[in-house]
Amino acid sequence: MSIVPTITLNDGVEIPQLGLGTYQIPPEDTVEATLRALEIGYRHIDTAQMYGNEASVGEAVRRSGVDREDVFVTSKLDNDAHGHGEALAAFDRTMDRLDLGYVDLFLIHWPMASSTDMVGTWRAFEELRDSGRVRSIGVSNFEIEHLQQLFDETDTVPAVNQIEIHPYFAQNELRTFGDEHGIVTEAWSPIARGDVLDDPVVTAIADEVGRTPAQVVLRWHLQRGDVIFPKTVHPDRMRENFEIFDFGLDPDAARRIDGLDRGGRRGPAPADVER
Repeated sequence: MSIVPTITLNDGVEIPQLGLGTYQIPPEDTVEATLRALEIGYRHIDTAQMYGNEASVGEAVRRSGVDREDVFVTSKLDNDAHGHGEALAAFDRTMDRLDLGYVDLFLIHWPMASSTDMVGTWRAFEELRDSGRVRSIGVSNFEIEHLQQLFDETDTVPAVNQIEIHPYFAQNELRTFGDEHGIVTEAWSPIARGDVLDDPVVTAIADEVGRTPAQVVLRWHLQRGDVIFPKTVHPDRMRENFEIFDFGLDPDAARRIDGLDRGGRRGPAPADVER
């Protein structure tokens, strides 16, 4: 049994709180990276149509010897596939590439709200969920206005919202809005692309608790209730990122990390991503 805690989504599905991110991992390296992660104990793999490595993730899961139902696989809709029919066709391609029988979680990768039929896309996602080929549906990089539009015009509250979160960009207002509506927050770039690991506050806490800066930051996320999936192809770092369940941060340490929030994005704002 995995030691990774799970969170129950608003549709009753359980999601592991720690996973492996595969953003920018080339397809030729993704099979090996995913296999190593599954050997270490990871049971959540995050990919996307945009990443170009869905087929490699699927191959690794099939080769791993881990039962399919024990691995939580997420993928995301590409930005050029918005709209009802386009989204359904794109999901068929994801199913073919992964070749795993079903997808655990499928996300709208970016809202593309000013140039696409975001609501029509979401209605296609509802159909996919109802078909049983995807267990949970959610969104990524959505802001409050985008979520509110889905609430107003469709019948399904997203199960998750995957957004940029790290100590320098805590997104507290958006996280609180999600909590109030039963949406679990997933954090991409949880260590700010490595920038936060040299922060004096983080390194001091790491010295105090006898852990690495990365472990301290990832533990901070866990205690906030974020789902996280740090990306690495190095087995030693995968193991380091996995060894965060046998210690905790006391309230003072957590507050010191909370105090690092400075609104500092490392990735693009949703409004800047349009096709």
